[in-house]
Amino acid sequence: MPPDGLARRLPLPAMLSLPPLAWQRPLLQLGAVWCALIALFHADWADMFAQWWDISTYNHILLVPLIIAWLVQQRAGGLARLTPAAWWPGLVLFALAAAVWLLGSFAGLAILRQIGAVSLLIAALPALWGPRVAAGLAFPLGYMAFLVPFGEELVPPMQMVTAAMTVALVHLSQIPATIDGVFIDTPAGLFEVAEACSGVKFLIAMLAFAVLAAHVCFRGLRRRAVFLAFALTVPILANGVRAWATVYAAQYVGIERAAGIDHIIYGWVFFGLVIAATLAASWRYFDRPPGDPLIDADALLGSPLLGRLEAWRTDALRMALGLAVITSLMLVWADSATRVSAPLPSQIFLPDVKGWARADYAPRTWWQPRAGGADHRLLGSYADGRGRRVDVFLALYSAQGKGKRASGFGEGALSADTGWAWLKPGRAEAEAKADWLLGPGRVERLALTAYRNGDLLTGSAPRLALANMAERAALHPRPTTMLILSAENAPGKPAGEALADFRKSTGPLAPWVDRIIQAR
Repeated sequence: MPPDGLARRLPLPAMLSLPPLAWQRPLLQLGAVWCALIALFHADWADMFAQWWDISTYNHILLVPLIIAWLVQQRAGGLARLTPAAWWPGLVLFALAAAVWLLGSFAGLAILRQIGAVSLLIAALPALWGPRVAAGLAFPLGYMAFLVPFGEELVPPMQMVTAAMTVALVHLSQIPATIDGVFIDTPAGLFEVAEACSGVKFLIAMLAFAVLAAHVCFRGLRRRAVFLAFALTVPILANGVRAWATVYAAQYVGIERAAGIDHIIYGWVFFGLVIAATLAASWRYFDRPPGDPLIDADALLGSPLLGRLEAWRTDALRMALGLAVITSLMLVWADSATRVSAPLPSQIFLPDVKGWARADYAPRTWWQPRAGGADHRLLGSYADGRGRRVDVFLALYSAQGKGKRASGFGEGALSADTGWAWLKPGRAEAEAKADWLLGPGRVERLALTAYRNGDLLTGSAPRLALANMAERAALHPRPTTMLILSAENAPGKPAGEALADFRKSTGPLAPWVDRIIQAR
C-alpha cells in the first residue's frame, strides 16, 4: 500500500500523535533522562507518592501531573515551531538542582531532597532542549513545584488564626466562651482547633488551583496578583466560619451531633464550594479571551536575549555525559556523608544540680517525648525543697539522617497518638523553643526544646539543619543533642517559674549539656 494510502487509513488521533521530525529524538532523550533520574532517586519519589496517596492534605497532587500534561498540550502548536537543542549552561542549572538535593541529604530533610529531585527534572529540560523551548514551557516547569508535598510548617499558625476567628464569631453570637491557645471552652464543652481543622489542607490545594487559574484566566499581572490574594483569603475565612458553625450548632444539638455534621460537610465537597464561590466572584474580571494562546511563538523566535543565550549550544552526547558526571558525583558525595558518624560515649548520665535533687519520674499524666533513631536517651526528674518538679529529656545522635532527625516532624515534646495536644506557643526564648501542651485531664505542660551541635545551641530547627549540612558536607559530623526541659502547671507552682529557677541552677545550658554528653 502506498504511504499516502496508509496515512489516509490511519485514525486522525494517531496521525496527530506523531511529533515533528525535529522533536522526535529530543523527546526520546528527555524521556530517557527523566526515567533515569526518577529511577536513581526512586526513594524520594516513592516518599512523595506515598504522601500524595495516603495523606488527605496532599491528595490533590495526584492531579498535578495531569495538569502539567494539559498545560504542555496547550502549547504544542507553538512549541512545534521551535527547534530544541542541547545547551551547555543548562548544566549549571542542573548542578544547582543537584546541590539542593545534596543539602537535603546532608541535613536529613526529606522536603529538601524532594525539592531537589523535582528540580533535577526541571533543570534537565533547558539542558537538553535549550532556552527558547524552556521559555515556552516556563509555566508548566514552574508548576512542577506543586509535586512537592509542603505546608506542615503552616499548621500551628493556621490553628491559632482559626481559633481566633472562631472565638470572635462565637462571642458575636452571644455565646460565652474562653480561649486558651487552640482550645475554646463553651457551655457545650471544650473544643480543639486540631491540626486537621487548621485549614492548611484546603489552603495548599487552593494555592495550586489559584496559580493555575490566574495563569489560564488572566493576562494582566495586577489582576493575577489580586486574584491570588483573594483566592487564598477565601478558604481561611471559610474555614473560620465552618469552625464557628460547629461550635454554634453544638450549643443546641450537642458536641457529638455537631461534630458528625461537620465531618459530613468538611471535606472536598466543602473545598469544591469554596472554589465555586471564588470563581463566581472573579468570573467577570477574567481578561484572557477564549482560544488565546498560552505562549507567543513569534515573540520567542524573535527575542534577542533568547537568541544570545541559544548561541551556547552543544551536542546531545556531551550534554548527556555532563548530566551523568554531575549526578554520579552527587550520589557518591551523599553516600560518603551517610557512612560517617561522630563518636559517642558508651553511657550518659543526668548530673547533679545545686538546690535540686534527682527524683523518680512520676508525672500526673504520662508524658514522654519522641526521639526516633537516637543513640542515647535519658528521661528523669528533679525536685526542689518547695515541691516543684522539672522533667529532663535528652537524646543524643551520632549523626542526622533519614529516620533520625532531632528536629523532624513528630519528634520532640509532642508525640502523635499520646493524648497530648499542642496548646499554644510559649514565651520566646533565646536558646530554646517554648510550647505549651495540653494532656488528658486538662493537664498543662510547658516544654523548652533546645538543640546542641558543636558550638551551636538553638531552638531553631532551620539553624540546626544548616549546621548539619555544613558538617556532613565536610564529612565531619558532630554529635547532635536534643534537650527538653519541661514542667507541669500546678496551683501555686507555675511551670514557667519552675523552669526559670532550674535554668538558673544549671548555669548556662550549653556547657551543662556538654558535661552530660561528655563533649568537653
